[in-house]
Amino acid sequence: MILVTGGTGLVGSHLLYKLTSTNNSVRAIYRTEHKLAQVKDVFATYTNDFEALFNKIEWVQADLLDITALELALSNIDIVYHCAAFVSFEPDKYHLLRKTNIEGTSNLVNICLSKNIKKLCYVSSIATLGKPTNSLDINEETVWNPEDKNTVYAITKYGAEMEVWRATQEGLNAVIVNPGVILGAGIWKYGTGSLFKKASKGNPFYTSGSVGLVDVHDVVEIMIKLMESNIINERFILVAETWSFKDFLEKLAISVNGKIPKKEASKFLLDILWRLDWFVHKITGKRRQLTRHLTNTLCSKRAYSNAKIKTALNYNFRAVNDTITEIGSLYLKRA
Repeated sequence: MILVTGGTGLVGSHLLYKLTSTNNSVRAIYRTEHKLAQVKDVFATYTNDFEALFNKIEWVQADLLDITALELALSNIDIVYHCAAFVSFEPDKYHLLRKTNIEGTSNLVNICLSKNIKKLCYVSSIATLGKPTNSLDINEETVWNPEDKNTVYAITKYGAEMEVWRATQEGLNAVIVNPGVILGAGIWKYGTGSLFKKASKGNPFYTSGSVGLVDVHDVVEIMIKLMESNIINERFILVAETWSFKDFLEKLAISVNGKIPKKEASKFLLDILWRLDWFVHKITGKRRQLTRHLTNTLCSKRAYSNAKIKTALNYNFRAVNDTITEIGSLYLKRA
């Protein structure tokens, strides 16, 4: 039997759709019941028979920090897909990020070891990859620099990776995937789905940096192929293409009939805005929308190599242009 953590998120819900469509026995963890509706929304994006597929899933309410609940969820499980994570770039969320991403992953892999789970796939991020000291693209061997200006999210995802690697030294078979920005349909309120919503309303600005993009269907298919393979204790970058933010935001706007951004938000302007955002947060308590580290990311130009996964699985990624067009069309149909 297969266990999926983070089943109500973008990757988890698409993974569940794929697994139930191929008649696997699947159990999935959820934390809050209202988010189960998101899974149905994702399923309904691709089929009218979404209720039947959803009902194939054995849902278990559990938290990564609740060891007793986790042990029950992992009973009679052979394979684990660990998609659950807390995503935030707000510095004051650091301790919560550590709890969920590092301690939660530690709890999970420890129980996997105790129950002799056959294999685990961990969904990490390209945020955990280092920055090259030369002009070459970032690859799986690019060294992480703890002294760099890393986001709190990156720091805790890197820590979670270390827990997985530690478990592999103790006998757990595992693979790690490091996706870029994952594009997918069905969840429009947050994540990349919200970018299509924002693009439809109009966004006048773009930034000078670049972004690694990948289709959620590619991420899911690669995860399944890796788990079905003999590959263990390896990590793989999942980036189909690297685009400038200018091109990315322009294509988003076109896909949902929105206004194309025409003005570049300079680093100087962004530095002013993140300080104003911090001030508003301190006065009103509103969640941060822009931080110093996020500003650096928006203005950074990086390129990623996907050669390792393409060679390992003989895999060809979907064209990002087609992905954005398809998701934009699905958004307009459901808007």
